[in-house]
Formats: sequence, C-alpha cells, structure tokens
Amino acid sequence: MSRLEAKKPPLFISEPLTRDAVSQSLSLLSGILKSSYGPAGRLKQLHNGVGGCVCTTSQSSALLGHLSASQPVLRVLTAFVQNHVSRFSDCGLFTAILCCGFLENFRSLNVAPFNVIKISKHLLSLCMDHLKSEACGCRVSVDFSSVETLVCLVRSILKSKPACMLNKTEVDHLTTLLLKAFVFTVPCHAETNAVLGKCVIVPVKGRRVLDSTVLPGLLIETPEFQLGKPLAVKRTGLNVIKTVLFSVSMSGDGFNPEEGTIAVHHGVSLEMSELNQLLNVGKQLVKDEVGLVMCQKVMHPSLKQYLKENGVIAVDRAGLSLMEPLGRMTGSQPIASIHSLSPGCYGSLKELCVESFASKHFLHLIPEDTVICSLVLCNRSETAWDELKRVCETAEHVLQLTMKEPLALLGGGCTETHLASYIRHKSSSLPASTFKDLDCSQAQYQLVADGFCRSLESVARSLSHDDGEILTDTVYGHCWFVPSGSPCVSKWSDLVSKCGCGVNGNTEDLSWRFLQGQSGSPAAQGCPKEPSVKAADLLTLDCFAAKCSGLQVALETANLILDLSYIIEDQN
Repeated sequence: MSRLEAKKPPLFISEPLTRDAVSQSLSLLSGILKSSYGPAGRLKQLHNGVGGCVCTTSQSSALLGHLSASQPVLRVLTAFVQNHVSRFSDCGLFTAILCCGFLENFRSLNVAPFNVIKISKHLLSLCMDHLKSEACGCRVSVDFSSVETLVCLVRSILKSKPACMLNKTEVDHLTTLLLKAFVFTVPCHAETNAVLGKCVIVPVKGRRVLDSTVLPGLLIETPEFQLGKPLAVKRTGLNVIKTVLFSVSMSGDGFNPEEGTIAVHHGVSLEMSELNQLLNVGKQLVKDEVGLVMCQKVMHPSLKQYLKENGVIAVDRAGLSLMEPLGRMTGSQPIASIHSLSPGCYGSLKELCVESFASKHFLHLIPEDTVICSLVLCNRSETAWDELKRVCETAEHVLQLTMKEPLALLGGGCTETHLASYIRHKSSSLPASTFKDLDCSQAQYQLVADGFCRSLESVARSLSHDDGEILTDTVYGHCWFVPSGSPCVSKWSDLVSKCGCGVNGNTEDLSWRFLQGQSGSPAAQGCPKEPSVKAADLLTLDCFAAKCSGLQVALETANLILDLSYIIEDQN
C-alpha cells in the first residue's frame, strides 16, 4: 500500500502588495509592457524554452497569452486585460500599463486603500463625463461620409506594431484594403437589425505586402482547379449557380463503432451501401440543377467524379471556419445528414472563377449581394505575417466599434496628458460638499488625484524609448516629444514641430513644461482648451470605445488588487 502524504495547511499571505516578490514581479511586468508600447516599441521574442514556435511581437494579446505569471496578483491583472482585449481587440497595452501605474502610485500614498478606491472612482467618473461631453478637447467625431478620419484611425493601428515590418507605402496600401474590406461587409440595404458581414483573411506568406488584395466573396483553396482552364459550371434557368453546403462527412465511412452495433445481412457490403446512398444524393443534386456542392469534411472520390461528369463542381475539406461565412453568403442551410435533403437548403451564387496567388490556386465564389469578402494578406516572413494578421483583425474590429459609436480619441499620448491636465484643474476647484460626500479630506483627495494623473502621464511617457525629453503644453494639455540628443535651446518651439497626435503645431504662442516622472507636476493654467481639429490634420487616433473601456478596466482592476488583504493558496 502506497504511503499517503498528510495534507498541508493553506498558505496565507497578508497584504500581498507589500511583499517584495509581488512588487518585483509587478515592476518587471510593467517594464516589459512599457518597452513594447507604441510605434517605436521594442519587440519581444517569446518561446517555451524546449523548442516549438517562437513568437516575435509587441502586441498585448500575444504577450499576455504567452506569459505565465506565478504571482496571483499578476494573474488577476493579466486576466482582466485579456478579457478587455477579447471584447475590444485594441488598447490592451494601454490598459495594462495604466493599471500598473495606478498600483505603483496608489500603494505609495499615505491614504487608506478604502479612501483611495472611493476617490479614484470619483476621478474616473470625472474623466468619463469629460470624454463623453461635446466640449472634450481630445474627442473627435467620425464622419462615415468621408474616409479621412477612418484612414487616420486604421493607419494609426498599423503603424503601432513594428513587428509587422511595414514601410509607409505598405501602410497606405493596407489601409486602403482594410477600408475597402470593411465597406464590403456593410449591408447595402438598410435594415432595422442590420448585421455586419465578415472579412476572411487568406494567408499568402513569402510575398510582398503590396501583393495583398481584397476580393468580394470567398476564396477556397483548391489545388485541383488550374488557372486558365475554362470552368464549366451548371446554371439554373435564372442564370444563377445553385449551391448546397454539407456539414456532415461524405466520405462513406460514417459508421462509428462507438455508437453501437449494426446488423448487416450476409453478402451485403456496408461500404457499398453507404456509397450507394451518397450517389443517390448526388443524383438528387443533379436533378435539382445544383452547380456547386461544398462539404466541410471529406467527400468520397466516386461521388466527386459523378458530380464532375454531370457538370457539378464539388469542393470538400472547406473547414469549420468557412461554414458560417459560406452559409451567410450563399444562403445555403448547412446540411447535417445526407438523409435530410430539402429544396429549402439550397443557396445561390452569381459567378465562379479560379484565382491564383503565388503558387496557390483558389476557387473564387462571387455572390449577388456580398457582405462577405476575402483579404488576401501577404508578408515576407511567417513571423511578420502572424503579427500583421492580428493587426488587421484588430483594425476590422475597431472599425465595427466605431460604426456603432462614431467617435475617436487623439493618440500619441495626447489624450492621457489632456485628461491629466483636466483632472488637475477640476480637482483643484471642487466644492467642499464633494469631500464630505466622499468622507475624505481635501488633502487626501489631492494626493489620490495627483497619483491618478501621474499614472495617466506614465502611459504617455511609455511612448518614448530613446531617452528624449517629453513635454506637455499648458494650453491644450497635449504631449510633445523632443528627439533624443537635441541641442540645448532657449525655445522648445525650435525642437518640436507637432504634438503627439499631430493636431497642434508649434506656430502658436504655446508654453511647455516637462512631463515629470514620480514627482508631482504643476497644474496647468486653467482648464485645457479644445483645439480646432480638422480631419485632414489628424495623424494619430485611438478607438474611442476601446480606450474608454481600457481606462475603466485599468482602474477597476487596480482597485480590486488594492483591496486584497489576503491571498490564500492551497499547498496540496
């Protein structure tokens, strides 16, 4: 009999944020994230140490997905950020860096965590109210009748990920393609509950980015179809191609021994019986004038040959990922059994043709009225392609979010420094009743407000990776980056030409101050003004919905961790 080990008591860790191991892990994670932030962010290579795939990235979804945190506090932080990214696809690094900044600044305050949480929630409400007001100086309305603002938004996303290895021409080309793909997914006919379509990314690795293109409809890789050969396909009397979509295997080996026992009469072949059933389905499809048969799984070679002889194109191994867009584009209802064929299952297509990209051949399915399109995405290496695919998916999701809420925020650190300036101004002029309602003193409120503003400014500082000076102006509260190694001059306007977002130039009579580190920065002179924003002038934009959510998630996560008094770990 094996010896049983006695159960160990659980490990109680009190005040986890005061522990050196937690502080060091938090500081390390913050450093990794900050060094990855922005267009000039440093790339990270992630691998498991025992071989396998190596991921080169600066994206939060890849970074946090590959990092394994041992500290419970870090696991909470990364889980909240990953949940945000799964919902919005964007602003993951912003959320994580801001959360780390809140923890770093709040835990050093001589204010009880309970009061810090109450005050910070009030500060968050001030930020959200400001961002949602018409007078907000860092908010931009997005006009879908013009592409200028949308171009800036998509370009900003593409430029923020250096691992894609894109030059300016390639960024402009992909921006055009992504906007074109998005327009394809918008339904042509207005409906009460209109649903956006889908852009399916088709991988072509080892080719130039400029070879990428967008096509309406779907591309299915089919090596058996060769370019240049005429594609004879059966059409109905209305000159459309009738389609059918099977989600069940049509390989003829449908019997599964685990499902039970089948009694077969002597001399009867189970395989031939199943093949005859498949051929009967094929005869019915030919009779119903079907021109294209698509199967998610494998199709029996004899059935494919029979369909081909009767002018029907058969495509198998389409895969699960294409079933939903295929069904939506053609109107076909996926058939889950070869015994349940009905006229209502059929769909239709306008045209079929063969396309070739690199050494791959594709069957191009062209519908009458498309909300489904294919983005043939090319990049020179597999690593760069993987990063580019994630970025394109993010851009598509951001455009969808922006259509739902047609707003954007100024990027390049300007929203963060503007909000910090606004909070400093607002917190210095609050009525005494506010402190009474929050059950705190004015001094406590100012301490937390200063930590809140320093956390916002730390995100803007993370955009600079070359030790250059970072400034903020006292008129608009925008962020300005001084190039590293710049000579000493009497006027900062001789060194800076545009703020981080690109809206403000140095032509105005602006005054600047340093964006300090941990020491308190002086308050801006009055409330930051709203700049005159023109769409053509915008260079850097962020997704409004994603950034607002990131701000809320960062503070809520930090407050949850600040409120932890014990961590209880099972040692068994």
